[in-house]
Amino acid sequence: MNALFSAFGIDWHLLVINIINFGLLLIVLWYFLYGPLTKMLEARRLKIAQGVQDAEEAELKLKEIHGVRASMIADAGKEADTLVADARIAAAAKARDLVAAGETAASNLLKEAHSQAQEMKAQSIAESKQEVAKMIVLGMERLAKTK
Repeated sequence: MNALFSAFGIDWHLLVINIINFGLLLIVLWYFLYGPLTKMLEARRLKIAQGVQDAEEAELKLKEIHGVRASMIADAGKEADTLVADARIAAAAKARDLVAAGETAASNLLKEAHSQAQEMKAQSIAESKQEVAKMIVLGMERLAKTK
């Protein structure tokens, strides 16, 4: 083997020293550079994976919140429609009551006016009879005076 190394001009002592130096350099680089670098890359990969997972969870929560919000808005709309319908029914009933009360009051006023008119008519007839009687008496007195 020595002859082979001599044929190619390789010094085996120098080759062994270079192999030892390369091994030491490889061990030092592995320990101080490759190990921390792989740990850092693994930590970063885990951090990115956690970020992606958190983003997916946030998206699911956002979709859930949108669904809940839409259902709450729909429920509020239905409740508002119910309240409006109830208010319309109550307003219609109140209007009917007010119209009925107004008609009753108008009917009572008409009856009262009719009875007052009847009283005034009776009173006018009585006064007219008294006036006619007075006129007859006066007419008879004049007739009697002239005779």
